[in-house]
Amino acid sequence: MVDNRAIAINGFARSAKMQSERFAEFLGVFADVARERSFSGAARRRGVQPSSVSRQIDLLEAGLGAPLFLRSTRLLTLTDAGEALLVRARRILDELADAHQEIASIGGDIGGVLRLACFPTFGKRYIVPVMAALSSRYPALRFELDLTERLADPVAERLDLVIRIGELSDSTLIATRLATQKRVLCAAPALFEEKSVPKTASELVEFCLIDKLHGADLLGWTNVLGQAVSQSGRRAVFACDDFEAMRLAALAGLGIAYLPDWVVGRDVNRGELIEIDLDRSARNADTGIFALRALAKPSATVRLFLDELRASIGSPPIWSIMGSAQPPERGCDASGDTLGNREVQQDAP
Repeated sequence: MVDNRAIAINGFARSAKMQSERFAEFLGVFADVARERSFSGAARRRGVQPSSVSRQIDLLEAGLGAPLFLRSTRLLTLTDAGEALLVRARRILDELADAHQEIASIGGDIGGVLRLACFPTFGKRYIVPVMAALSSRYPALRFELDLTERLADPVAERLDLVIRIGELSDSTLIATRLATQKRVLCAAPALFEEKSVPKTASELVEFCLIDKLHGADLLGWTNVLGQAVSQSGRRAVFACDDFEAMRLAALAGLGIAYLPDWVVGRDVNRGELIEIDLDRSARNADTGIFALRALAKPSATVRLFLDELRASIGSPPIWSIMGSAQPPERGCDASGDTLGNREVQQDAP
């Protein structure tokens, strides 16, 4: 019986025939294909044609002397040899990335590729402008931004930074606190032309609500209603998974929304939305916004980006509602890093 794992491991010796730089590149392509489960997905991630990705995988398999994927019209799965290689490939790629960042931090050079993942709306509003500003000042600096609602892993996905919102839990990751998120109960003024602004949670029954389409109360309506919208016997007039769309629905007067202040704070300050202050406080949902990284000592590029991002957000944050007290930032040292190695679980997208 053929041992595919042994073939993959022993294949490293034969891979010496490949140029080391090309081999590292092939490993990166292989890891992307394994992650995306398709050649086309890996190609989109790398900005190349699927045929180019397929050709590199063919060369890698030829050099190792073993098939790495089982190919079908609908499914792409790893072979035993592929599973064995993926473990080593991730380790090698992580070590290469760590070495690059360590050398860069010593030299203080600003350049290379900064890879970051965060929520779509937050990324478009607050991350892209910072990237654009830095790009004009540092032409050698490039960016890869993964706008996603999933829990991105900076270690497994070789990301420099991951923006997450939520409570901290123990981890080996380093969290830099950027700001505090506050949930805001709000609606368009037109919604109250014939009805009074609700003063208690029980009065919300007279109004339509805006909720998230999928997930178990990810917006946190339980903090307001005592239970999720779906469990309250009511149906949301508008349900969507996109924060910007929910904001637009609130501005259009479709119903009452319960959204983060970084989404609707400026609308409230302009008077386009009214903040609803109930007799029971829904502000116990306040939580931190963090930038997570794997390396204890960030590169000069990562340090620069974090400094620019925090300056852009400001303290208090630029989205803060006027007259709303901001809780103090606790648990941070002078660099803004959370004391101790901590990770944060993702909140609503």
